[in-house]
Amino acid sequence: MKKKGWTASLRRKQYVIAGALVVIAAIGTTVYYSSTQEKEREQLESELAEEIGQETAQTEDVAAGDMDTEQEAAEASGLIPPKQTDNTAVVETSEVAELEEEIKTEEAEETDQTEETQVQQTTASQTKTLHFAPEDGILWPMEGNVIINYSMDSTVYFPTLDQYKYNPAVIIEGEVNDKVYSVAKGKVTSIENDEVTGCTMTVDLGDGYQAIYGQLKELNFEVGDYVEAGHVLGFVSEPTKYFSVEGSNLYFELQKDGTPVDPVEFFTE
Repeated sequence: MKKKGWTASLRRKQYVIAGALVVIAAIGTTVYYSSTQEKEREQLESELAEEIGQETAQTEDVAAGDMDTEQEAAEASGLIPPKQTDNTAVVETSEVAELEEEIKTEEAEETDQTEETQVQQTTASQTKTLHFAPEDGILWPMEGNVIINYSMDSTVYFPTLDQYKYNPAVIIEGEVNDKVYSVAKGKVTSIENDEVTGCTMTVDLGDGYQAIYGQLKELNFEVGDYVEAGHVLGFVSEPTKYFSVEGSNLYFELQKDGTPVDPVEFFTE
């Protein structure tokens, strides 16, 4: 009997212990799950707070960007003038065009005046420096023999005319296309077609002297041009009918104050 009672008591203790263990396990499980859920809840709350913070920051950045854009637009609108009406633009364009035209006209007038002044100054300067010294002599206008001499004291014979007459120039024999040179520095004052001497050029040498070249063609200078001694004035042409027997030649006359002088006396060797 005692053994059975002890055995029954032992079983009861085992049941109690087992029940206690079950209770403890249940409590532990409950605590474990509660702790785990608490951690998960805290993690979720933390992630949620972080997402809210990011969205807030993005919203602030967008707002700031919008404010910057509005500020830039306001500044730009302050720099850009208001659009003018078509009538105003046309009026201002017309006024600008008229102003530009006036400026161009004034500049052109100033340029013309300046050029005219320069020409006048240059001409005056060159005229002042135009000087002929008889003692310095002159160059021969062309290579060739004198076939009719200068003669104002007595008459000389002209073969083509078959008569004797005064000769205010020297007639120098030449060939068509021979070069004719300037005898001294001077200014071309006239170019004429004379019946007797053909194409004739007159050059002012200064101090009342002037040289006259006849029977020319293909001139290299015009009236108003300045020439230097030795410049090629032109070329010998076919003779006029008044010198057909004499043949191609250069008519050269030297004058002092409108009176012919003997050019041979001025020619340098």
